[in-house]
Amino acid sequence: MAHKFEIWKDKRGEFRVRFKYNSETMFSTEGYSSKSSAQNAIDSIKKNGPGAAVEDNS
Repeated sequence: MAHKFEIWKDKRGEFRVRFKYNSETMFSTEGYSSKSSAQNAIDSIKKNGPGAAVEDNS
């Protein structure tokens, strides 16, 4: 699968989420204190992302 979410723990012990496409990180989230909060972030992105507006600030 080319697209994937990855939960990882940073040096400070916080859980973060990366979204990858073909091994390239497209974005990562803020740090979360629990793994379940990181999973909630993934669920929110999946649910709300497809309908999100695009804001062009160029």
